[in-house]
Amino acid sequence: MKFFHFTLLSDGSSDKALIPHLTWLLKQNGLSLPVVSAWADLSRLREKPNGLLQKIEKSIELYPCDLLFIHRDAERENPNNRRQEIAEALSKLNRRIIKPIAICVIPVRMHEAWLLFEESAIRRASGNPNGSSRINLPKLRNIENLPDPKETLYNILRIASEKTGRRLKQFPVRHSAGQVAEYIEDFSPLRSLSAFQQLEADIKEIIDNNNWN
Repeated sequence: MKFFHFTLLSDGSSDKALIPHLTWLLKQNGLSLPVVSAWADLSRLREKPNGLLQKIEKSIELYPCDLLFIHRDAERENPNNRRQEIAEALSKLNRRIIKPIAICVIPVRMHEAWLLFEESAIRRASGNPNGSSRINLPKLRNIENLPDPKETLYNILRIASEKTGRRLKQFPVRHSAGQVAEYIEDFSPLRSLSAFQQLEADIKEIIDNNNWN
């Protein structure tokens, strides 16, 4: 059986939580092959790549794929600036390297904003799926404007865990945050967000252009 391989190159290790989003979008937009995903873990290299261009080259070398997703959080930058940075890096790839089919993944702030819509997934990731504590998720239309989506998610996970005292201090909130996306089956609510809309449009275009459907 043939498989479809994609690699995610991201800003940091926590961003591999985007893989379920990307897998869902590929399938929703007509990809018919079974998907195999990989996160480009460049931290294990003895000589760390310097800059985006070297990171892309190492990702292609170590994680060959049909499609390369390149993630950059926009944070306070214009998302178009991030897209331009990625495009420029791709244009400078060593000529001996086959230029990959690539897509930019650029949440408006941080990827954690794209996890703040599914209460049941957050409760499960907190280790307390049947908890009754009140957790106030931000309104979906506002999550791209949160000043610190990561800290918002962490605080909500702590509340959902219903742990107190020493147990709360020992609560592995970062690990739990990384699990939220694994418990989400339907990412369609995010289609109301501009950055997610752009990502889906790019994915659909790539799938159609390459007859992957």
